[in-house]
Amino acid sequence: MEKSLKIKSLGHAGFQITSENGRVIIIDPWLTENPLAPFKADEITKADFVLVTHDHFDHAADAAQILKATGSLLIGMPETVERIKQEGDLPDSQIVFGMGMNIGGTVVFDGISITMTQAFHSSQTASPTGYIIKLENGFTIYHAGDTGIFYSMKILGELYPIDLALLPIGGVFTMDPLQASLAAKLLGAKKVIPMHYKTFPILEQDTSAFEKIIKEESPGIEVVVLEPGNEVMM
Repeated sequence: MEKSLKIKSLGHAGFQITSENGRVIIIDPWLTENPLAPFKADEITKADFVLVTHDHFDHAADAAQILKATGSLLIGMPETVERIKQEGDLPDSQIVFGMGMNIGGTVVFDGISITMTQAFHSSQTASPTGYIIKLENGFTIYHAGDTGIFYSMKILGELYPIDLALLPIGGVFTMDPLQASLAAKLLGAKKVIPMHYKTFPILEQDTSAFEKIIKEESPGIEVVVLEPGNEVMM
């Protein structure tokens, strides 16, 4: 059977990445009480890593439950992982470096490197973050977390050539379509999956504006619209 990289939307800003070697990475899991959630948190029974960009409920609500169910490794800011550790009564062995990591840091496991980046937002504990994930085959994914646009996204793209960017487009709490389209250009991303829209009435309700701007300003970037529960192979 041919190996393939799979990206599944968990709704909102949550994703499940399955590498060609079968490693499963969960990012920002919020399924409980998420109106667009494709399934329940207890249906996630396999994960190797759980990445949390910040601890607002719509990004971290189900992290502890998934960690306990799967025995996976939690990656996040020290203060944020401490909160999730306490909520889930997790051992230090399930925390990256036993205490968390910080912006600029990189951890490597079984050929997968995960680098924590800055984000401009708020958080109940620590600082908000993003992640650059380089998989075993070199395919590189950037999850921006909740953020406004920042010019050093260009530097991130130069340091880590981005194959796929997961970018918020909803506005109000994050970048809107105009800012996100420029972010994709700054990053030099080959493909973009828009996220963090539609979930709440005050957010952007679809991807049409984002797709239009990308088509006009950056036609070389492919927009992949991924509905909650759907999966795409890369």
